[in-house]
Amino acid sequence: MKTPDECLTKQDIRIEIDRLDGELVRLFAERQTYVRRMADLKQHPDEAFDGTRIESMISAIRDRAGDLALDPEQAELVWRTLIDWNIAFEKKVISERLRGDVVGSDTTPD
Repeated sequence: MKTPDECLTKQDIRIEIDRLDGELVRLFAERQTYVRRMADLKQHPDEAFDGTRIESMISAIRDRAGDLALDPEQAELVWRTLIDWNIAFEKKVISERLRGDVVGSDTTPD
């Protein structure tokens, strides 16, 4: 692992970005296990959307991003995309469960 200042070539930077991307994918995969569990606990697809919770999360993400010198608008865009995907995933899991379909852990929204 190199700090940005220790990266002397574009290849050094690419290696570090690839390393970080791997960590992000692992974290998103872990996060999805909780989203899946949340869908298991919800009784109706409409429960997948909670506007108050979403706005609270976005506010916290923007604050944390600003604290870490990450553009809050960029962080918000990424999280809103993630949240939208999770809502679609939860709705699909809940709907399929209500229909009696079996949904695997690798299911993705259409």
